[in-house]
Amino acid sequence: MPADFIRTDEQIELGPFYDVHCHYQDARMNSWFADYGETVEGFGIRKAVVNGTKPEDWNDVAKLASKFGYVIPSFGLHPWFVDDTYGDAISELENLLDQSLAPIGEIGLDRWVQDYDIELQKSAFVSQLMLAKRKKIPVTIHCLRAWGLLLEILQEEGPLDAGFLLHSYGGPVEMVPRFLDIGAYFSISGYFASEDKKSKREAFRAAPLDRVLVETDCPDMLGPGSVCPERLNNGANVPSNLIGIYEFAAELLGMNSIEFRKIVESNFLRLFGRWVN
Repeated sequence: MPADFIRTDEQIELGPFYDVHCHYQDARMNSWFADYGETVEGFGIRKAVVNGTKPEDWNDVAKLASKFGYVIPSFGLHPWFVDDTYGDAISELENLLDQSLAPIGEIGLDRWVQDYDIELQKSAFVSQLMLAKRKKIPVTIHCLRAWGLLLEILQEEGPLDAGFLLHSYGGPVEMVPRFLDIGAYFSISGYFASEDKKSKREAFRAAPLDRVLVETDCPDMLGPGSVCPERLNNGANVPSNLIGIYEFAAELLGMNSIEFRKIVESNFLRLFGRWVN
């Protein structure tokens, strides 16, 4: 393994680490996983929730889960890929979950993406929320520039008894208590260590410790080199950066890093524990 991907024994023994949101199936990661996929647990990473985004990549997620025991597969229709045929995707998703129960994600709302149809996104999102309620499984939610609408939908369609994650939460700090009231968990990525993300860090500080989780969003959301020192030649984030993100988050919250790991582990097991053995 290249030296850039080697972690010290001291760092590894401080695990286990849990990546609550990533996309290992992304094509940018193919060569890395072909060479180093067997090493992920060696970094101290116990489990990683790998989120599918559309029917075309769900099989790739399932293959990773069958190959690597640290992968928890999650399947959803991301708002970027919602179109008039979304009903077919939801039916396929339901059939998939009938065969093997898994979390739903990544789903949500996005007014940032070009040529969005928010009503279509909303319909697909609600359909997947209802499926999660019927199956009693947690949901991972993506949201950009639609926080008010997201809160309104979750309040109307909830409660989601199995819980839900607002991944890389980037909404207003003032909304954190309202999302907490309906059961939200919040995850932070290395991206929020960037100098211009101070307000986003404040929102993370506002979440109680029993609702805090950590993610890479690998291969995206790459943070500054002090937090995420490792990257591929194509600029992709890599799984081992999770360790630096944990350290950044613990420091942000003024916590001992070992105690913070214990808290995150407890939170992860509360939300995704049925897929941890």
